[in-house]
Amino acid sequence: MDNWNMGKMKMESQDMTDYNITLLESIFPDCITECIGEDGNPRRAVAMEKLMRKFSHVVLAGDESYDFTWVGKKAAMLEANRPTGKTLRPVMEESKNWDNTENLYIKGNNLEVLKLLQAGYLGAVRLIYIDPPYNTGHDFVYPDSFMMDREEYAGATGYFDEEGNVNFARENSEAAGRYHSDWCSMLYARLLLARNLLADDGLILINMDEHEIANLQKICGEVFGESNDLGTIIWDKRNPKGDARGISCQHEYIVAYAKNRAVFTEHCTMRRPKKNAEAMLKKAEQLFAKVGQEYSLEEANDAFSAWIQSKKELSGGERAYNRIDQEGNVYRAVSMAWPNRKKAPDEYFIPLIHPVTGKPCPVPERGWRNPPATMKKMMSEGRILFGRDETTIPNSKYLLKDNRYENIPSLLYFGGSDTEMLARMNIPFDTPKVVSICKEHIRSFTGAGDIILDFFSGSATVAHAVMEANAQDQAGRRYIMVQIPEPIPEKTEAYRQGYRDICQIGMERIRRAGEKIQEETGAEIDYGFRVLRVDESNRKDVYYSAGDYTQDLLSMLVSNVKEDRTDLDLLFGCLTDWGVALSYPYHSWKIGDCMVHDYHNGDLVACFAENLTEDAARAIAEKKPRRVVLRDACFADSTAKINIMELLGRLTPKTKIKVI
Repeated sequence: MDNWNMGKMKMESQDMTDYNITLLESIFPDCITECIGEDGNPRRAVAMEKLMRKFSHVVLAGDESYDFTWVGKKAAMLEANRPTGKTLRPVMEESKNWDNTENLYIKGNNLEVLKLLQAGYLGAVRLIYIDPPYNTGHDFVYPDSFMMDREEYAGATGYFDEEGNVNFARENSEAAGRYHSDWCSMLYARLLLARNLLADDGLILINMDEHEIANLQKICGEVFGESNDLGTIIWDKRNPKGDARGISCQHEYIVAYAKNRAVFTEHCTMRRPKKNAEAMLKKAEQLFAKVGQEYSLEEANDAFSAWIQSKKELSGGERAYNRIDQEGNVYRAVSMAWPNRKKAPDEYFIPLIHPVTGKPCPVPERGWRNPPATMKKMMSEGRILFGRDETTIPNSKYLLKDNRYENIPSLLYFGGSDTEMLARMNIPFDTPKVVSICKEHIRSFTGAGDIILDFFSGSATVAHAVMEANAQDQAGRRYIMVQIPEPIPEKTEAYRQGYRDICQIGMERIRRAGEKIQEETGAEIDYGFRVLRVDESNRKDVYYSAGDYTQDLLSMLVSNVKEDRTDLDLLFGCLTDWGVALSYPYHSWKIGDCMVHDYHNGDLVACFAENLTEDAARAIAEKKPRRVVLRDACFADSTAKINIMELLGRLTPKTKIKVI
């Protein structure tokens, strides 16, 4: 590659319109053309007439169609595609194990964060697990200025206070004209961006109550496609709401959609671990160890059955596994009768011979479930249960150790909460998600090294659940938590404890939960997290509005980087711009007066020194990096620039180089 063709870092998130054009070009390259953009430069565009001819008679004419719409929907869609000039700045002092962790905690409006993650995490997330505002009229709806112009936005809805700051205490009253529309726009824009981050075999889980469930399902059907609907879990919380004006709801919902259902079902069986299987197997092991010493096998079975009956938390399916065999295996009897109403083929009626009496046993009325060859194999493997004599129809033998998983049901019965647990941890937070339920879904749908994203993080329950799941199965999952720093009201317990925004509560909860898990399990997992926060661009405003600056002022701007920005700020800004994941390790070293940063073993090497020396350039080139970022004004003069660029071009010709 010719290193003289250095590009400039855009310092903004990926343009999703341009990304969509790239996707379209891969299918219909002849429908992509060029036009002159708003900046006067050529840019790619879609030749709509050509594209429409591809679909001929199925193109919709007119407005009459099946559609779900609301005031502000088009604006939300446009905003999702519009890039942001914001950046992510590291906050090392609030992080835990910054250098080695692979987890992220990002403070800021999740709409901006989702845009900033597009390039680096496109198709990388296995599970998105969110609990967005339920729009009860009292919970917080995110302040998205794209919903209307600033004057209408501020004056009519109270999104901003008298000083122009976001009014986090605003209520979204049912009497408001845009009560449902604001909520739909808020979630729609975010889901459009979130879908891009999902892997092809990924899925999203969304908690919701009765206030917006109908709208949520319609939005998800549009964003993810109705064919990718995996179903909705009805969560019976065992406690009817006391403020109901109609039928009192005691249930909520967990909506599940896949990115691509066909790919998802190839990699996931939609099954979950039986919640109590491990405890049952452990109890059986303890009792069987005493057989021949304190117990006979029959006495061990009586003790095991009594223990099973005493455990109220066991499901009906788990209770059926109430016997221990001669090998110490926990098992249950399952009918081998032909399952269909229609009679089985004749060979399915061959009787089994009782192993003790030597006489044929009865055959089920409609025949056996399995053909003779399978029945013979089951006999040889000891997987058929006979009665005391030949008068009982035999059953098949299901071992619990081979059936530790069960289908995920559409009904979830759980009336508890984690309020008491958080109180013991001294974490003040109302209505947190339930860790055990989050963990169950995380273990069911994710595996080794997967990324779990929650962009309505709240008290960081999902991060807590990821750590518990990793401690249990050592799968090394990673999380990305995103939360807007919503201020804590003064007259609250959290404020009295010193917390000033929800992010502080979430981060402290992760720290304490990690300590608790490590103390209880001793598991060597990743308990850390890198903290990043959304901020304005690292570049001075001249980059965006040059027309506002006079020639005299321009001559004074020796650097185009804001004075308060550190090398680490610039490095992470470059990572989001160039699409590199934010959780990799890096190291920095000095060559003379030049600080050089090597991110992820040469994935990106940066030097932001204002006077780049040949020694520093040579050290960079010796790394043979994939990408290099330099400061635009890093060369002492034109001669130095020529020498350094020739050096880089000769020593590392395949490296991509950009400047800020």
